[in-house]
Amino acid sequence: MPTHPLWRPFELADLDEVAAVRIGTQPPRTIEVVPYDEGWPAAYESVRSRIADALGDRVLGLAHVGSTSVPGLAAKAVIDVDLLVADSADEPAYLPDLEAVGFVLRVRDPAWEEHRVLTIETPKTNLHVTSADAVEPRRHVLFRDWLREHDEDRDAYAALKLALNERGFTDSMDYNNHKAELVYDLYEKAFTADPAHPHDPQPRA
Repeated sequence: MPTHPLWRPFELADLDEVAAVRIGTQPPRTIEVVPYDEGWPAAYESVRSRIADALGDRVLGLAHVGSTSVPGLAAKAVIDVDLLVADSADEPAYLPDLEAVGFVLRVRDPAWEEHRVLTIETPKTNLHVTSADAVEPRRHVLFRDWLREHDEDRDAYAALKLALNERGFTDSMDYNNHKAELVYDLYEKAFTADPAHPHDPQPRA
């Protein structure tokens, strides 16, 4: 049974495991989903320039991902950026230079493709660092592009996010778990429609 090379089985994040890979503490903030802001692409460009200036040719890929990268989609006002480097586990090769321009390391997760998350406050940004061969950044781009091209699915995703907005989540991964079923189903649609890779549907259990 063929499956798309970017397919992952459906599962929810274990919140205890998530807490174990976080670095430092931050005061809880209520997650707020807001209407799409036309200024988000420019905010991404400012972050992209800061990273490119700090790392130069050590940047093997940069992409604006997440909901702020989809025109018309309601989102948390946080710019999500994927940075690809030669080896994300080799923190001395990139972390000091990112810290020098204001980024703070918040997550170190060796088990998840050596994923690191850094943040800045202005513009509020989550910078996801992985190695160039990681799978998750390619999933992010596929999901972004699917929502950019399919208004009905974008609107369904927005409706769910706005409904969850009423529940006052303070943990981003708990919030993500409540979106996980729809996100999985949208990935299934994108995988099945991809002409480059055969994919037999893998419905959630």
